[in-house]
Amino acid sequence: MSGSIPTVVLGASGYVGGELLRLVSAHPQFKLVAAVSDSRAGSPIGDTFAHLSQALRDVSFVAHAAWLDQIESGSDLALFSAAPHGASASVIANALAAAEKKGINVHVVDSSADFRYARQSDYEAVYNTDHGAPALLDQFISAVPEHVDAAAAPHVGHPGCFATATLLATVPLIRSGLTDADVYVTGITGSTGSGRSPQAGTHHPERNSNLYAYKPLAHRHAPEMAALTRAASGRKTSVHFVPHSGPFARGIHITLQAKAVSAVSEETLREVYEQAYGNAPFVEVVPTTPRLKNVVASNMCHISVATDGESVVVMSAIDNLVKGAAGGALQWMNRLWKLPETAGLTAPAPGWT
Repeated sequence: MSGSIPTVVLGASGYVGGELLRLVSAHPQFKLVAAVSDSRAGSPIGDTFAHLSQALRDVSFVAHAAWLDQIESGSDLALFSAAPHGASASVIANALAAAEKKGINVHVVDSSADFRYARQSDYEAVYNTDHGAPALLDQFISAVPEHVDAAAAPHVGHPGCFATATLLATVPLIRSGLTDADVYVTGITGSTGSGRSPQAGTHHPERNSNLYAYKPLAHRHAPEMAALTRAASGRKTSVHFVPHSGPFARGIHITLQAKAVSAVSEETLREVYEQAYGNAPFVEVVPTTPRLKNVVASNMCHISVATDGESVVVMSAIDNLVKGAAGGALQWMNRLWKLPETAGLTAPAPGWT
């Protein structure tokens, strides 16, 4: 595809929105035309995200009521939503309806949970609220890009950050049939996973030099992990998930355990993952245990395996804001527009964050 594609970020003033702005600002073909935030409308992006003051010099946030004016009738549009769970669906529905009236050809990638479930009832059971746009559910798919050859819908609901790290570790194993379909997952996330609004769990004196579990076996992302694992692997899977808050800002480390159905070697396990991700530019099967510093601020996932012949361990590490959110969303948007999947996402991790 030649020429730039107008790009809009809804909910642009949060952490995921900020990461989308950072990534889009350096993308070779997506051109930011509107960063949408009612709470910061009219203020320069650099006032909220000082690290973007040079990349997005003289660019200000716009209100929801004004962003469509930036898009010409009959044009293309890459629309990212970083609006909150429960709010994003109706915002997207309104945006799609308005875009249709102007004859705009649009693809949407939503970073909220609103389009991660294929069935309205499943979403409403987990989030205990009405879905904001159930008529749009069949226009979205949800998966990590590595598990789908081609999108069967025009729009994507990107899995959550914990789910992304878990799915990349779980799906090849479950698909292989080498283990039972009961997986036990321990995940540790950085404080940015809790969002931009301050709360007790992100307060520095509470979070710094601390580590603790929360919502053990009751986290709302566990049903999402199970549903998306089944969709990608073809096997019904039970996910027993214990999340933890870690004393760092960015990154997720997942440790998955499962029981082998018969004796299995580490070599066999490694081959499963190397075959699954041999053509995946953002997944690397590493020889040692994954380290957050090797992936933070990049779109990479590092995976490694271990076994004693009976128990199987798979570890994965990602950046929660990039591969687990904004980077994964950009990866999907590249695919929806038939651009190189790696466009705008090849910067390596800094290493010494």
